[in-house]
Amino acid sequence: MMFCDSHDKVLQWASEAIKIPYKNPFTGKGTIYVPDFFVLYETVGGKQVAEIVEIKPKKQSIIESKVTNARDRAVVALNHVKWAAAKAFCNQKGLTFRVVTEDDLFYKSKSK
Repeated sequence: MMFCDSHDKVLQWASEAIKIPYKNPFTGKGTIYVPDFFVLYETVGGKQVAEIVEIKPKKQSIIESKVTNARDRAVVALNHVKWAAAKAFCNQKGLTFRVVTEDDLFYKSKSK
C-alpha cells in the first residue's frame, strides 16, 4: 500500500473495493469474492492499465503433487474458482487480473 501511495505512476488504487459474484463449488451457493486491490497505473510507455490484484501465499495458489492434505487442496481449488470468476469479470470490464505470491514480492538472491 505504501508503494501505491508513493509511486508516481500509480494513478488510483483501492483495497477490497470490488465485489465479484461466483458459485462456490463445494456448497453450490452463490457468494462474493473480494480481491485485495484495484490499481490504475501508467506504464513506461504512457499507457494506462487498470488491474485487479490478489495476493496469496504460493501454497494457496498451486496444487503441488506432494500436497496430500484435502483441506489444502480444497483451499487451492476454491481460489481457482474465484480467480476464474475474476478473470471473466475483468474481461467484461476491460481490466486485467493478476495473482501475486511471495515469489513476486520478495527478492531471493542466488547464493554461490
